[in-house]
Amino acid sequence: MFMSFHSIFTSPLSSKLAFCRLAPVLFVPIAFGGLRLSQTLCTSTNIQRRYMQPPEAKRVCADNMVPKIGTHNGTFHCDEVFACFLLRQLSEYKDAEIVRTRDPAVLATCDVVVDVGGEFDPKKHRYDHHQRVPTCNHTRMPKCRAALCYILLRSFVETFSSLCPEKPWGTRLSSAGLVYLHFGRRVLEEITQLKPDDRRLEALYDKLYENFVEEVDAVDNGISQYDGEARYAVSSTLSARVGHLNPRWNSKSQDTEEGFKQAMKMVGAEFLDRMEFYQNAWLPARAVVEGAVQMRTQVDPSGEVIVLEQGGCPWKEHLFFLEKELKVETPIKFVLYPDQSGQWRVQCVPAGLHTFQNSLHGEGRILAEASLSLLEEWRGVRDEALSTLSGIPGCVFVHASGFIGGNRTQQGALEMARRTLQAAAKARGEGKETQANGS
Repeated sequence: MFMSFHSIFTSPLSSKLAFCRLAPVLFVPIAFGGLRLSQTLCTSTNIQRRYMQPPEAKRVCADNMVPKIGTHNGTFHCDEVFACFLLRQLSEYKDAEIVRTRDPAVLATCDVVVDVGGEFDPKKHRYDHHQRVPTCNHTRMPKCRAALCYILLRSFVETFSSLCPEKPWGTRLSSAGLVYLHFGRRVLEEITQLKPDDRRLEALYDKLYENFVEEVDAVDNGISQYDGEARYAVSSTLSARVGHLNPRWNSKSQDTEEGFKQAMKMVGAEFLDRMEFYQNAWLPARAVVEGAVQMRTQVDPSGEVIVLEQGGCPWKEHLFFLEKELKVETPIKFVLYPDQSGQWRVQCVPAGLHTFQNSLHGEGRILAEASLSLLEEWRGVRDEALSTLSGIPGCVFVHASGFIGGNRTQQGALEMARRTLQAAAKARGEGKETQANGS
């Protein structure tokens, strides 16, 4: 027997419910009456198919009736400000009236409601994250097949990953994240004019969540970026700046309408600026790095060196992603590129995106062998002394840590990488021989 949550509360079964005053937990014995709850697994594909389309009319209205976006009144926060901005980027909501209220009767007249109303239901376009939701007491899921279990009312805990299992992000969603999850692709389609099947669209969608929206979700839900005490305060985040647009506690006027409009304009401008950068600078860099990865064996037969013909191209993040996507078996060790003076740099690929260290276990990059630094005897040596020491003409420098070096020519920089690879291979061979003799 299948029953909706509404049916639970309005059926004779409701007499079996027990509430705890100290913790608002609702217990519903699943075995009572054979109750089972249904759940639909949600992926980004069916979200787009089922929920990202323009809302169906909930009432008979004139063709010229202005659509309404509902959110709460009073002090505003970055999440609902951003959610409202996103919705207004869609053709069906571009002229929408934003109704700020907590009156359920008024909210019921709105086409879409965010951050208020105590309901998350994409089919009805309700995107709140403050409510408590029925959850199985031991599987933490809305559905359970155990012979005996209880449904608890727990805080809303949906994440991008829980709604779209193919995505990695585990930060609890705010109204910003909920709206972005369900409408973000369409927003990006309309702004960028990219087609739905263009893989660049998905790359932008992921990048903007990870580097813009997730922060809003975390701040609104009170999730710290790290464990332990902060060494210093960061007071200039987007959420903080939105907060400063609310009336001061001792201002004569506590009207928040004008501040809300300013906040939406500020948040929207920053989102569009970030999106423009990712579309016109970050995505083209990925194409450059992908081309270099595809051509790597023409640079060196080992496939462990790539060449970027244009200096300044951001490559680390793209390289780590492409190694996985293209299933590169032998990790790339060196990247060559020209500097502003026309000379060439040889840079070691680090173990992770946010480190210079070349270790065996990288950030999402488990190497078959240790990443390499340029030869130790070269480090800190410059110019002719380095050329004499290495036997490579045109050397300019090697950093004291060995993570980067320079040469006047591309060929010289490539030779610095090759010599390092050869020395590493020789050291591995000697190590294996010693180990075999010792055993």
